[in-house]
Amino acid sequence: MADEIRLAFAHPSERAIATEGDAPRDRISLRDHIVTAEIGAFQAERGTTQRLRFNVVVEIQPFAAPLDDDVDRILSYDRVTEAIAQELAAERLNLLETLAERIAERILLEPQAMRAFVRIEKLDRGPGALGVEIVRTRRDFGHHLNEKAEEAARARPHPRVVYLSNGAIADERLTGWIDALTARPEPLILCVGRPQSAIPQTGHPMTQRRIDLLAIEQNGWVLASRDPRCKVVATRTELDWAMKNGQTCVWAPSKIVLDATQGPRTRPRDSVALAAWFAAEMEARELVVIGEDLPESASVPLRGVGVNDPVI
Repeated sequence: MADEIRLAFAHPSERAIATEGDAPRDRISLRDHIVTAEIGAFQAERGTTQRLRFNVVVEIQPFAAPLDDDVDRILSYDRVTEAIAQELAAERLNLLETLAERIAERILLEPQAMRAFVRIEKLDRGPGALGVEIVRTRRDFGHHLNEKAEEAARARPHPRVVYLSNGAIADERLTGWIDALTARPEPLILCVGRPQSAIPQTGHPMTQRRIDLLAIEQNGWVLASRDPRCKVVATRTELDWAMKNGQTCVWAPSKIVLDATQGPRTRPRDSVALAAWFAAEMEARELVVIGEDLPESASVPLRGVGVNDPVI
C-alpha cells in the first residue's frame, strides 16, 4: 500500500516504469513546465490567469535503426510543448481533465508515440497544487486519432520559398526585400545557389554532388551574415519548428537531399531547379525566384522577379 501511495504522487515517469509490463519502451519527459493561462469553471477563475504546471511522459516505439545523432529520427521535445501551447490557444476550457485529454491526443498523433502520461496542476488555487493525471494510449482514441492526424496534415503550414541569386544576396536592398517578405503572414524559407567563387572539381558524380551541396550551404552562411534574421537550417525538424515560430530560414540542402527516398533528379549545380524540388517537398504555396531564370518545370506555382523589380 505504501508503494502504491508513493507512486500515486510520484512523477509520471515512475508511473510509466511501474506499469510497463513485459514490453518496456523508451520514454521522453517534460518536467515542471509552467505556463500562465485562463482556465477554470468557477467565476473567480474567469477574467484572470493562473499558473499551470505540466509534467508529461511519452512512451515511444523503440528505434529500429541507429539514430546517427539525427534529430529527424526522434520525437522532438518541441512536439510536447507545442501540444500544450496549441490546446491552450484553441479555446478557453473549464476543466483540467479536458485539457489533459486533448494534450494526450495531440501527442499521440505523432507516429512514434505509443502511450502518454499527462499531469496538470493549478498552482494558484490554494496553499498546495491541485491537479489531474491521465494515461492514454493510441487505442484509446481509435479511428478518431487517424482522422485527427489527417486534419493535422491538412493544417501543416505552406511556406513561401524564395530563391536569391548571388546578385540579390550582394545587393544593398537585401534587407528591404527581407522586410517585405517577412511582413507576409506565411512562413518564409530562403534558398541560394553556389557562390561565384571557384568550386573544387572532382570528375566523379557522387563526390561532386557532395561538394556542390556543401558549396550551396557555404553561400547560405554568407546570406546569414548579411541579415541576422536569416538562420541556416538543415533538418526537417528545425524547419517545422521555425515555420511555427516565425523564424526566417536559409535552407542548407545536404541532409534533406541525401536522406530523401525520392531525391531530386537535377544536379545541385542547377540550384534553381533544386529549390523547386525543395518547394514541392515543403508543399510551398509558391516559389519566388529573384535574379535568375525560372526552372523549366515545377509542381508549385512559380514567380520570377528581377533584382530591379520594386515589388517582390
